[in-house]
Amino acid sequence: MALNNFNAQRKRSAKKLGNLRLLKIHFHRLRHWKATTEYYETKDIIHVMKLLGHKNIANTLIYTQLIEFEGDEYYSAIASSVDEAKKLIESGFEYVCNHENVMLFRKRK
Repeated sequence: MALNNFNAQRKRSAKKLGNLRLLKIHFHRLRHWKATTEYYETKDIIHVMKLLGHKNIANTLIYTQLIEFEGDEYYSAIASSVDEAKKLIESGFEYVCNHENVMLFRKRK
């Protein structure tokens, strides 16, 4: 059912936009894209495995080899108040933990 809806929508979009290249996009490609980006964001292969409904992790590992991942290099920052933490989060940092009354944050380089 979902595949039929996808195909119909793809055809309508290609016609409306006058872009026949949209017909070359297949449903499975979107599944690969979602799995790859989800792994890139979370680095949690078990999460991706559950998202895709795989029973065997070997099937899920195929998706992680589609893109080159950046190194594990981060900018780090500390915040000693809620306002400082809010500013860091708004600028793309992610919270890591508390240590000695300060909050530690990181952001990929």
